[in-house]
Amino acid sequence: MKTKAFPPKLNSFAEALRFFAHNDPERPLLVYEEGGAPVKKSSADFAASVFARAEEMRAFGMTCLGVLCDGSLDCVETIFASTVAGLQTVLLDENADDTLLQEQIRQTDIDILWSSDPDLVEELTPYLTDGITPRAEAADPSVEGSDILFFTSGTTASSKAVVLTDRSLLAAAYNGSCMLPLSQDDTLLCMLPLNHVFGFVCGLLWGMECGAAVALGRGARYYTRDFEFYRPTALSAVPLLLSFLVQHKLMNSELRLVLVGAGDCSPQLLNNAVQQGVQVSFGYGLTETSSGVAISVPGSPSFDPFALEVCPEDTVALASDGEILISSPSCMMKGYYKHPEDTAAVLKGNLLFTGDIGKWDENGRLHVIGRKKEILVLADGTKIFLPEYEARIMTALPGRDFTVLERNGKPVLLLVDKESSTWPEEMRELSRSVVQEELRGAMSQLPRGQQLSEILFTDKPLPRTATGKVKRWEIHCP
Repeated sequence: MKTKAFPPKLNSFAEALRFFAHNDPERPLLVYEEGGAPVKKSSADFAASVFARAEEMRAFGMTCLGVLCDGSLDCVETIFASTVAGLQTVLLDENADDTLLQEQIRQTDIDILWSSDPDLVEELTPYLTDGITPRAEAADPSVEGSDILFFTSGTTASSKAVVLTDRSLLAAAYNGSCMLPLSQDDTLLCMLPLNHVFGFVCGLLWGMECGAAVALGRGARYYTRDFEFYRPTALSAVPLLLSFLVQHKLMNSELRLVLVGAGDCSPQLLNNAVQQGVQVSFGYGLTETSSGVAISVPGSPSFDPFALEVCPEDTVALASDGEILISSPSCMMKGYYKHPEDTAAVLKGNLLFTGDIGKWDENGRLHVIGRKKEILVLADGTKIFLPEYEARIMTALPGRDFTVLERNGKPVLLLVDKESSTWPEEMRELSRSVVQEELRGAMSQLPRGQQLSEILFTDKPLPRTATGKVKRWEIHCP
């Protein structure tokens, strides 16, 4: 096993590439498919490609690049080159609805696009802007970093662009390398979308920081074949992906570690993965903190994947009501792009008010037990903005008292009916069918994964705050 030490922290993509190229130029930094076989890209070759492309980008005279991420080698090189060139870089979902992409282009001042699909670029080009206004005084990238924008993983206009930097993202990768170190003998399989911060940090930068090779997944069509193709030893996954892999027994024998995050995960799913021979860790983090804040670390006989140890670049405190408060100078967002009021609402001084509820166990480990804020996180990491979601339901169920909760990573409807506890099962099923029919039109406009999975009834009034908002975190989903 190679024992070459890597630095504890890297402050910019440019610094990281120079370090990798100088200290171990021949090590495989990335692995990708070419001609039906896995091909390795060395540290030196990747750095040379990125710096050459950065020079080309500087000549464009543009200020903000939107990258329609597809996870390819070309995509990764483009993101690194844009950042090294000093452009504001916005990571977009190439599969998003055109209307949403048009709005995100406008919101973030994109004046140039990259995609592996030239037709998509042509289709979106009319919506490009004049770019960002140059700063009166140029920032020092070595101090502030170059801006990289990620949209929170909502699917509506409520989704905001979070301003991170290459510096903050590398600090988050440093967190991962301290908590779950990989070696240069490891291969980390990157299967998650790079436009989500969990995928970018834990699917890509974590492996680079540790000196492991990062294998670039070939997309959803190859989920059943990438493990045989790359033979990885480590993987980052959202719960929905892990469930698919476990159900179809796709994980290869060399795979030893899976880091799960970006959504709620059932203990049974983690147990099923462990039974297939892998160690599983669970991570808690936010886009606003450049990904991971706390991670469970395997090793102890009484290991609990949901008992999380706080990462070294973060400090966590609990408010009097249990809300998780985070201080993380090196990993914290600059703010929501062009939304200072929204930024001030959650980032107060040096503390991020997460809206999540947590508790400490007797060993000083963090347990995340619920959410105060009006966002529901599904098993695939997608976020639903509940006020908009419930307003849609209200049009179909006017006058009904209800709320939407999460159960097994899916949205469920909890309806209040004072007589429901006395209903026989036949009446309960009939009532459920009636409600489903009333909701058919409202639900049909949503992607299948965001539609209600169940309709439940309760005879108890919903707990509410003094202002009338439902205290979802106090409700036990029946």
